[in-house]
Amino acid sequence: QVQLVESGGGSVQAGGSLRLSCVASRNILNFNAMGWYRQAPGKQRVLVASITGRTSTNYADSVKGRFTISRDNAKNSVYLQMNNLRPEDTAVYYCAAQRLGSWSYGDWGQGTQVTVSS
Repeated sequence: QVQLVESGGGSVQAGGSLRLSCVASRNILNFNAMGWYRQAPGKQRVLVASITGRTSTNYADSVKGRFTISRDNAKNSVYLQMNNLRPEDTAVYYCAAQRLGSWSYGDWGQGTQVTVSS
């Protein structure tokens, strides 16, 4: 079991930026990948960005060119830099961990709210 604690959410105007942080209670190199999901009201939780141990990254089409995922293994941390935010980015953002040998994300943080106003 791992604890994931997100921070950095808040309210910004469209065009603004936020940086989300996720700190894990265990060495994140023990996981196949780390990811950021988001869930807007009335919608399903969707993967926004992911990063593997070899720093291979993947992004949802809706955030490509605006969001950047990164990791600091020494700090057991994963980050999501969000630039040029849009009202449709408003959601609760969750940090998640994909265990070795698994194809799904099984460990989750509590989420952090991001609100973008027009």
